[in-house]
Amino acid sequence: MNNIFVKIINLKKYYQQKNGVVKALDNISFDINKGEVIGLLGINGAGKTTLSSILATLHPPTGGDIIFKDKSIYKDINEYRKFIGYCPQKPNLIMDLTVKQNLIFAGKYYGLCKNAIEERFEKLVKKYALQKYLYETPTSLSGGYKQRVMIARTLMHQPKFIILDEPTVGLDPHIRHQLWETIRELKKEEITILLTTHYIEEAEILADRICILDKGKIKLIDTPENLSSIYQKSRLEEVFLQLMHEETE
Repeated sequence: MNNIFVKIINLKKYYQQKNGVVKALDNISFDINKGEVIGLLGINGAGKTTLSSILATLHPPTGGDIIFKDKSIYKDINEYRKFIGYCPQKPNLIMDLTVKQNLIFAGKYYGLCKNAIEERFEKLVKKYALQKYLYETPTSLSGGYKQRVMIARTLMHQPKFIILDEPTVGLDPHIRHQLWETIRELKKEEITILLTTHYIEEAEILADRICILDKGKIKLIDTPENLSSIYQKSRLEEVFLQLMHEETE
């Protein structure tokens, strides 16, 4: 049975700069399977955020295609957007609105009816323990609670594919672990997740497969277990460091 959820084909993203063309993504292809967590690793400038933003339809590619439900997402991009949720690296909540208003606005943005908005709102507020902060603006929240609101907003329309761009960066360890549990719960709901992270331990613990990007190209893609076996390392971090060391030789 075909388990492919999203197919990425020959995806390119080029930028023209004074010194020439920068290939942020250079002809990459891979499949994302239904219900899996795929961890995206790479040093700064590898292309992780570029890929996330293209999959989230924030930026168009220079070339290539993304196939969803057997057709290009660019044939009907609004239909594709109904199925995706995007949680960016930097909080982009509307600071003049309260937490409640941010969540309600997200529901309206995706065209949910009033009853559906109320139902999702109540469920997510309870799930992420936001009751005390509903009438606060995001500026008064801690980093951990801002991230909870971001994830709740991402889930308002019940997306089937969630793109998390470094969701735990800069957070205290105990808050990071809480968000790990959130990702595990989403996976249990058979939601497909692309997780971009700088924390190799995070990818090793949460991801079904790891995709390592380097200079806009896919260095490799495999399960954490297979990578440890192939490279005869006990931890994914050691595999990653070896690969980066080979690149600089």
